[in-house]
Amino acid sequence: MFAYIIRRFIYMIPTLILISILSFIIIDLPPGDYLTYMISNLQRQGIEVNESQIQYYEEMYGLNEPLPVRYFKWIGGIVLRGDFGISFRYQRSVLSLILERLPWTILISILSMILTYIVAIPLGIFSATHKYTAGDNLLTFISFLGLSIPNFFLALLLLYISVFWFGSSATGGLFSSEYINASWSFMKIIDLLKHIWIPVIVSSTYSWAMYMRITRANMLDILNEQYIMTARAKGLSEILVVYKHAFSNALPPLIMRIGVALPFLLQGAIITSIIMSLPTTGVLFYDAINVMDMYVIGGFMLMIGFMLMIGNILADIALAMVDPRIKYE
Repeated sequence: MFAYIIRRFIYMIPTLILISILSFIIIDLPPGDYLTYMISNLQRQGIEVNESQIQYYEEMYGLNEPLPVRYFKWIGGIVLRGDFGISFRYQRSVLSLILERLPWTILISILSMILTYIVAIPLGIFSATHKYTAGDNLLTFISFLGLSIPNFFLALLLLYISVFWFGSSATGGLFSSEYINASWSFMKIIDLLKHIWIPVIVSSTYSWAMYMRITRANMLDILNEQYIMTARAKGLSEILVVYKHAFSNALPPLIMRIGVALPFLLQGAIITSIIMSLPTTGVLFYDAINVMDMYVIGGFMLMIGFMLMIGNILADIALAMVDPRIKYE
């Protein structure tokens, strides 16, 4: 197992290099750059920009250099110093911008994942063990609603219900105005809990609906296997048959999904975060795309690629732990 993990980390190096090259090329493909955005913004304000000023800004931002030179400077800074570059828009380190928003992104994403598995797995098992009953049909209908309702619409709906039905002041963000810049206290934590439940529910709705359908489908396949029939014929209790013999063998597809879902801890629900004014990294990425802030975009895509590969490694290790048939030599 240890040798397998080392090999996977070695294989990650050329993959990350390829991701960085493709990311940098894709970022540069659309016409214009941050300087184009900045000049058009100044012109909308009635400020004229002459050629000498344009040249000055090109030199300041390094946009007058060829693409390969910019790429090697950027990737060299990452490899040698852990420096992802400076954001054109914020004039700050890209890494500090991402790390500033990362804790809130991880908190919302982890709470959403916990809620997803708490809801999806029991409901999926119940739906599979009560196939074609009224409860199964109802859960199927609800799961289809969860898959089809857009997150942004659900966010607006929950905000409306929260404000007009329950009289809440949680109209967006993670804190009320009086607690945004306040130091941490018990009342600030209570205020956070009043706000955070909406983005957690919105972010997890699609996931729990999908995982419930996956759990149901896997369980139905397993429950029809011969060894399950044999276990029942031996007189084992239904709980033991379902949870020890059936569910343990239905776990691998769910574990594989966890590995793929890891990058979303960084990405976050972008549209939901924009609507609800959440300080997540997804909003930072969206704003960077709008203004062509290439180092923020590149650093973000590189981190997503890294987390995807880490997620796959963790999923492989977890699969080997739950399934003794899997061996990594």
